[in-house]
Amino acid sequence: MKKATGFGSRFIGKSLSSFVKEMPVYLVNTVFIIVMPISKKSFGRWLLCMVGLAASILVGALSQSCRGCVSEGGRADSIPCDSSAVSGLRSADTLRVATLSSSTTYFVYKDEEMGYEYELAKLLADSLGLTLVVEVVPNDEALYAAVDTGLVDMAITPQAATFKGKQKYLFVGPEEISGQVLVQRSDGNPRITNVTDLIGKPVTVMAHTRYADRLRHLNEEVGGGIDSLILSGDTLTTEDLITQVAKGEIDYTFADEQLARLARTYYRNIDISLKVGFGQRLQWIVRKDNHCLARWVNRWGESIPDKESYRAIQKRYFEMSKSDDEVEEEQSAPRPRIKLRKGSISQYDTIFKHYAEEFRLGWSWHLLASIAYHESRFNAGIVGWSGARGLMGIMPRTGRRFGADKQELLDPEVSVRVSIRCLLAFKNEFPDVTDPEEKLKFTLAAYNAGSGHVADARRLAAKYGGNPNVWDNNVEAYIRLKKDPNYYNDPVCRSGYLRGAETINYVRSVMARYQAYKQKD
Repeated sequence: MKKATGFGSRFIGKSLSSFVKEMPVYLVNTVFIIVMPISKKSFGRWLLCMVGLAASILVGALSQSCRGCVSEGGRADSIPCDSSAVSGLRSADTLRVATLSSSTTYFVYKDEEMGYEYELAKLLADSLGLTLVVEVVPNDEALYAAVDTGLVDMAITPQAATFKGKQKYLFVGPEEISGQVLVQRSDGNPRITNVTDLIGKPVTVMAHTRYADRLRHLNEEVGGGIDSLILSGDTLTTEDLITQVAKGEIDYTFADEQLARLARTYYRNIDISLKVGFGQRLQWIVRKDNHCLARWVNRWGESIPDKESYRAIQKRYFEMSKSDDEVEEEQSAPRPRIKLRKGSISQYDTIFKHYAEEFRLGWSWHLLASIAYHESRFNAGIVGWSGARGLMGIMPRTGRRFGADKQELLDPEVSVRVSIRCLLAFKNEFPDVTDPEEKLKFTLAAYNAGSGHVADARRLAAKYGGNPNVWDNNVEAYIRLKKDPNYYNDPVCRSGYLRGAETINYVRSVMARYQAYKQKD
């Protein structure tokens, strides 16, 4: 009787496939249960065994028909529910995802879709043979609504896997443990290595943010004494405060670890090693009933840490320097030193002059030299963190538009030809800008950031009382504001987040060097 009872409990929860494999053993036990002598004392045990047997068969069948339901913690198990992930998708050949626009999730740069989470989602879609479609939403409420209503299959702006969240969603994909960190300079002041060292120190955060909440709680935890500077401003962001730390304008601020890691690729003089809060598990989310898609995404997420493509994305966003656009050379050999004749700007001057005249650029060839300096330091074999390639910093997608593949963009002549065609195309996008110098500034801004961001800034200027046809102190001011969700989520904006300060610096630097080169010639 003990064996029979053990058999009943052992079988419960097994799938039908396991039942088939162990059929001979189960049949022997079943026959034994049915034919064994039944006394009044043993009848209760016999009945319990029969009920257990029936229940186990039912559970096994349900387990197989479910093909892997949900395990503990709001995650789906690894038993495949179909031959593909299609059964869990809104459209058979498309993976639709929702995301907020930000520096770490999704943004458009030089007319290319980019962002750490976006590129991971693209890897997933490619692995399943699906087309990735991105729906950009303005806030978390819209993100949840997009998932809840089935507008999208998944949200790729990472969410904290809280108890409340797991009651409503399945958390899927690559898992990241992230919390808040202290941002401080690695040079200058003695480095803070313990939160108690913050007593008597000024920490600056924005009002009405999770950073302000954490600073208040931390001050209570250490017994008070932290000099809390809570700023109110409708255009300041945490990224601005990190920049101020790097420049020495403020001493300390708090930031999410992922944002801080990205910021460190722009500012190598900041330290982000001290955690000031507990880490949270962050993942993508799908609807609670979308078990099939959840299982596929989790299986993929478990496999990618060892893949070179995943490591390349990690390096691109969180390791490669973006402050001075450190780049990697395609060729392994070092560049030979070129001796220039007196009065020359670069070894490519002849190419600049030839194609500026052939394509009727409309500006002096010195403009091409200035752009080349800022894009590559006259190194034709480099690739920037963003993927911009070659002498003139052309993105692969732009190259394809003008008939050049990635490798061809490393040819100086091809790079210059494509660059001129880009400049002429951007120039024609601003017919309302009649002043030649203003038109050049708009053209350079579009060359750096993409025409979509410049169009957004012009619409913002028109909406809020600026002049959309003047760069300095007008469109320039609004392109700077495109780092702020209050502005890049404005209904007139279509291209989302941008580190606009970089575009402003680019226009100023290229214009200044252009004038200097002309005077030198």
